[in-house]
Amino acid sequence: MTLPNGLTPDAAREIAARAYELDRAHVFHSWSAQKSLNPMVITAAQGCYVWDGEGNRLLDFSSQMVNTNIGHQHPKVVAAIQEQAATLCTIGPAFVNDARSEAARLIAERTPGELNRIFFTNGGADAVEHAVRMARLHTGRYKVLARYRSYHGGTETAVNLTGDPRRWPNDHGNAGVVHFFGPFLYRSQFHASTEAEETERALQHLEQTIVFEGPSTIAAIILESIPGTAGIMVPPPGYLAGVRELCDRYGIVFIADEVMSGFGRTGKWFAIEHAGEVVPDLLTFAKGVNSGYVPLGGVAIAPHIAATFDDRPYPGGLTYSGHPLATAAAVATINAMRDERIVENAAEIGERVIGPTLCDMAGRHPSIGEVRGAGVFWAVELVLDRATREPLAPYGGSSPAMTETVAAAKAAGLLLFVNFNRLHVVPPCTISEAEAKEGLAILDQALTIADGHTV
Repeated sequence: MTLPNGLTPDAAREIAARAYELDRAHVFHSWSAQKSLNPMVITAAQGCYVWDGEGNRLLDFSSQMVNTNIGHQHPKVVAAIQEQAATLCTIGPAFVNDARSEAARLIAERTPGELNRIFFTNGGADAVEHAVRMARLHTGRYKVLARYRSYHGGTETAVNLTGDPRRWPNDHGNAGVVHFFGPFLYRSQFHASTEAEETERALQHLEQTIVFEGPSTIAAIILESIPGTAGIMVPPPGYLAGVRELCDRYGIVFIADEVMSGFGRTGKWFAIEHAGEVVPDLLTFAKGVNSGYVPLGGVAIAPHIAATFDDRPYPGGLTYSGHPLATAAAVATINAMRDERIVENAAEIGERVIGPTLCDMAGRHPSIGEVRGAGVFWAVELVLDRATREPLAPYGGSSPAMTETVAAAKAAGLLLFVNFNRLHVVPPCTISEAEAKEGLAILDQALTIADGHTV
């Protein structure tokens, strides 16, 4: 028996042991206290599965960082990277290359409205950085409004825009960012009891924030079309359209952050499509654009923003902007998603399998406060008490109950995406019905551990 990469289990364990030794000696990990860290080794991956350092196969319900939208080692994308490497490994961003040009065309064809100009970055965080820079230069204003319960990246501006605890150590109050409350009916800040009330009151709160901060000082409002790491809170009907209207009324640039929710994750090419005809001024993307096979991100730009820089140089760039290997991977990924109907598969699996099964679990597990999502983008909100909605882990932290639940799932062969008191069900968009049912059955069993901590 061999792993998908041809290694025998013994060879894989030997490689894993050496990799772990070198990692702990030399690698500095993100978002972690280094001394107590015990990272899992991955020795192989294929489709919706990964293999750990002991040769155990796990169903990847995390899509790693919610980015392997077409699964691991998709042969068409691997072949495209190999072919591009043999032709042209790298070239500076000032020079035209066919991989970048074709990737830009394919992305522009799928973005809403006339977001037809593409600025390529190395990932999601710097896509957000450049979108904000464009908005500030376009408007001549500085402030940016972002919601609490959000994540926009780990670089300086992006992490200050972020509305979760990772911002706190990096926030010195001088980034020009103002936070506001977005709609989240399950934990409403507006004492709403219906989606319509939540939409109306959230928009009233946002407009009041704009007025109190001074519309003439605000360059942009940035929103994840569907917040990801913060909890997959699908905006109630009318909310994003209302934000668009407020931006138009006050001359504010609307930035849609689609870094996690884009490229099929919600069952549409971009999550903002769920809101109807809403078109942002700028749209950031990364992750699913090429399933993370080679780092890539970017900003899709509306004509009126792009025109700002027709005769005025845009003061920004990156050495690896539109890197040939990354954009070749994007071309192959987008074409594979189209040809294999991967976006449609995500929508169908979510509607027919994941959504109904999670709702059934919610009826049987007292630890589930709410399930919510779309496509292959779902959150299971775990609580200690359904009546009070007290979370199973505190905001910004974890708990023994969460640790035990996640460990039980992993021991049974399921890799989950976890944040605070939530388990996120975010498998690749390519997942089959049988694989989805396999993972959900493991999750169902693991939730009995969480149930044991409820009151």
